[in-house]
Amino acid sequence: MKPIIFDNPHRKKHFDFFNGMNHPHFAISANVEITALLRYIKQEKLPTTPALVYVIARAANEIPEFRWRIRNHKVIEHSSVRPSFTVPTKASEVFSFCTVDYVTDATTFIQNAQTQIDKMQTEPSFEDEEHQDDYLFLSAIPWVSFTGVQHAMHYHPSDSVPRISWGKFFEQNGKTFMPLGVQVHHAVVNGRQVGDYYQSVEKIAANPYDFLI
Repeated sequence: MKPIIFDNPHRKKHFDFFNGMNHPHFAISANVEITALLRYIKQEKLPTTPALVYVIARAANEIPEFRWRIRNHKVIEHSSVRPSFTVPTKASEVFSFCTVDYVTDATTFIQNAQTQIDKMQTEPSFEDEEHQDDYLFLSAIPWVSFTGVQHAMHYHPSDSVPRISWGKFFEQNGKTFMPLGVQVHHAVVNGRQVGDYYQSVEKIAANPYDFLI
């Protein structure tokens, strides 16, 4: 990890302004087309959830601000961040967290993710590693093609880990879309970076043969 120093005074004011708020997070939800991605997943016989998590995590890791975290009013940048996503379990009616180390190689990541998902079926976990913030908190809401989502979290103090959710796929004009919600800390992530994130997800989903091989 490395420290982030805001040399530009206006950027420093922006950080201080939003970091001093009681509720500094903002959230955006939008639909992303996944027609080509789902076709690829089916053709390659990939497990859907690990493949989706890979796409979501890869897009986030490609944007530095999505890897920034606030610690004691200072900002650090992780070299990579790990997706921690919700999965149903056989052991309980509630979900388990499933954390997988991020690697760029899609085949390795998807295999590792499926192994962890299988483990969580009988050994569910609801704890994060203490003093670690190199996460992406992900959650699936496959029953609803939502138009907005708000996450539960501590606000005093608030953490700076992005929350990303995906919902029920739907068809429109012969294409398949997926609702995708992104919630971020405004002191470290701006609307521009959220826009970059959605564009990155769309690019990966539209070109799976370039990114998932």
